[in-house]
Amino acid sequence: MTFSRNSFGIFERAIADYHKYDNVDTPISNPYQEKSIEFYLYLKNWIDTVQWHLEDIIRDPEIDPVKALAIKRRIDRSNQDRTDLVELIDSYFLDKFSNVQVMPDATINTESPAWAIDRLSILALKIFHMKIEAERTDTSSDQQERCRQKLSVLLEQKKDLSEAIDTLLDDMAAGRKFMKVYKQMKMYNDPTLNPVLYGHNGSK
Repeated sequence: MTFSRNSFGIFERAIADYHKYDNVDTPISNPYQEKSIEFYLYLKNWIDTVQWHLEDIIRDPEIDPVKALAIKRRIDRSNQDRTDLVELIDSYFLDKFSNVQVMPDATINTESPAWAIDRLSILALKIFHMKIEAERTDTSSDQQERCRQKLSVLLEQKKDLSEAIDTLLDDMAAGRKFMKVYKQMKMYNDPTLNPVLYGHNGSK
């Protein structure tokens, strides 16, 4: 089984497990061995799934502003967790390919393997939810058809992205590609780099 196919299966399991309760406060129950790549892939998609639903909740036009702010702060923390986990997954690939003899004409990819897998995780969520919309019986036939067309595009994206991920990993294993990991430097979360935060702290 290819890495992308295995990953997508794990993402589907995480999504299905979440929707047994469909509650953003449901504790995660990761079925995979701790610190294994499967464990991290499941965790990655669980975070994505919870955030997907937080993004839905915060768009309620009648939401209490205090609740909305709390959810926005939670989404910010979730984004940081997602970024940290992507970098951790990339560390797995760095270690996996550390002994590969890189060819003299090897090239670097536009994104690292883990960031491509991040997109595959989000795509799994889009496919799951668009399938629900396409199968609704309380909407017009026109809307159902539009959703079916969108679902078809998403499935094509899944095929293309999966092939691209597996090709990248094959190329890295053969030394045709190499990777670098640039840590994400999110300035808005850093109290020493966000002017609002260091200005506020400095006024105390």
